[in-house]
Order: sequence, then C-alpha cells, then structure tokens
Amino acid sequence: MRWGEMTWPQLRAVPRDQVVVVAPIAACEQHGPHLPTLTDTILCTAVAEGVEARLPDRVLLLPTLWLGASHHHLPFGATLSLDALDHAALLAHLLRPVLREGFRRVFILNGHGGNIDTMQVALRRLQPEFPDRLLAAASYWETADAELASLVEGPRQRMGHACEMETSMMLALRPELVRLEEAEDDCRVEAPELRGVVIIEDFQQRTRRGSFGYPRRANADKGRKMLEAIIQRIVAVVVALLQRPLSAAQFALSDPSQAS
Repeated sequence: MRWGEMTWPQLRAVPRDQVVVVAPIAACEQHGPHLPTLTDTILCTAVAEGVEARLPDRVLLLPTLWLGASHHHLPFGATLSLDALDHAALLAHLLRPVLREGFRRVFILNGHGGNIDTMQVALRRLQPEFPDRLLAAASYWETADAELASLVEGPRQRMGHACEMETSMMLALRPELVRLEEAEDDCRVEAPELRGVVIIEDFQQRTRRGSFGYPRRANADKGRKMLEAIIQRIVAVVVALLQRPLSAAQFALSDPSQAS
C-alpha cells in the first residue's frame, strides 16, 4: 500500500495494528563527478518500493522525503540541505500526524548518512508522546552490512559516498545518469587507533572530488545483487517489527519463563 496513491477513506480503512508505516528518507546532494545529486533518494526509494511490493498488505509506504541533513556537502555546492536540528524537527512533524491517526508501528528507512543522528533524535522526541507505539529506524546499508560486504570487490567493505556500492546500484537502476568515465577511486584509510572515534568534518576536508570509495569497481550486475540483498533484509526487518510486542507487559506475557 502506498500512502500517496490512496484516498482518505482507503487510508482510514487500513488496520492500524496490522501494518508497518515505512517512511523512506534520503537527500539531494553532490555525489562526486559521476553520480547525480538525487542518488540517495533514487536508491532509498527503490529499496522501499521493493519491500512494499513483497509485503503489499503489511507495509504502508510514505512518499520518500528527499530533503536531508547535508550541510557537510555544501562546500562542493549542488546540495540542498536542512540544518541537523531542523531536519530532526521535520521528521518529527512528518510522523506525528501518522501516529495521531493511530498507526502502531513506524519504521524510518534511511538512505543518507547525514540523517542517522536526526532520525534518532526525531524518534526520541516522539517516543514520550506515543509510549504505546513501536518507533524504529535504520539505514539500509547498515542493516545489510554483512550481505553487502560479501559482494564488494574493492578494499573498503563498508558504504562510502558515490562508492562501489552506490555506483553499482545506480548502474542497475538508472545507468543513463551515471558518468562512469568521470569516476575515480578515492579512499583515505584512518589510523587503527581511531577505531570507534567520530571525527566531524565536511566532505571537502575529507576528499578532493566529493566521492569516497572505489567506484571504478562498480558494475550493474553487482548492483542488482546488492539491491536484492538489501530488500530481503528490510523485508525481514518489517516482518520482525510486525511480530514484536509493543510493550513490556506483552513481552512478559510472551515469555514462557513468566508463566505461573
């Protein structure tokens, strides 16, 4: 089910406790010389629509929010962005009417690294208002990290920016938008002593081209396999969210050790 394609009577008839409302969020920002600015939105939307197609009666899919927290890309230009605190507020405003309508389970599906902090802040703000709901969020590449790592060929096993993963998936979805001849590998390796340390910097401090990773290793076949792996993982997440109790009391009732 897709929110944007339904009428209000149709939406009113959706059972509030039998669906997960999936809210895809992404960005419109520079992606180096070889990928379009809407890359994150294209990829996140493809994943979200793939999940909805496999669980059409259990997923209520919101339209993808294309505006992200992307201030760290502004030095390169070609970027539309909200400040992080404003973006967190926007996400809370987006989801509050959905929760007020009585939907019980909401899942933010994130397609942009700059939104990780903001989606968590938004849900932290909403949880005290709606303590009886299930509020969840994940970035698709983190949820499918093991599956993606098994498919990459370059030295970097994690998602970068306009990297092997993103470039491969864009070649699978929108090859006419990819300028692979402009792609160059660019990946600084951090000192092992900095493992677990967050360093706040903009992309011009991090890379000379606005990309980060090994896009020269990308190909469309790999991209199709990556998309399939991600969709399968997110389908599993949605199924688990549907099965997860909403409260500690329900957890206790479902735990055989709690039985008298």
